[in-house]
Amino acid sequence: MSKSTLELLEYDEQIAKRAQWEAFEFTVLGEDDVEVVNGSHDEPEEHTYTVHVEGEIPSDCTCPAWEFQDGACKHMVAVAIREPVLGAVSAEPTVKADGGVTVKEGTANDSEERPDDCDCGEWNDGLGLPCWPCYRDGFEKPNAGGSDE
Repeated sequence: MSKSTLELLEYDEQIAKRAQWEAFEFTVLGEDDVEVVNGSHDEPEEHTYTVHVEGEIPSDCTCPAWEFQDGACKHMVAVAIREPVLGAVSAEPTVKADGGVTVKEGTANDSEERPDDCDCGEWNDGLGLPCWPCYRDGFEKPNAGGSDE
């Protein structure tokens, strides 16, 4: 049995709590990097760091804590506990237990076949967004037959 990402990181209880509770925002910067902004601070732009991910494991961070403490920082743990964020920087799309798919940026579904539960036309109303079933399956645009586009 392989270990989970969290089991591979060394961190204490305080870091785990802060990684869960603080108001982090995530932006995938590329194949291996995630920008983490801590919105819990009055000036979040001064608390913006980059977490590097190797093989689905956060490996380092640009924050001062990563340089001066032992083990993973709260930003690394925050990325590790958020499956959609971690999946977005993975080598392959991740199929989740509920059947959903986290698709890495740039890997849109090229197939013409929409999911059976597509409901783009029922709610889209010309917004240009796919319904959840289509988005889950990697479609970036709504079903042309079911939207006002």
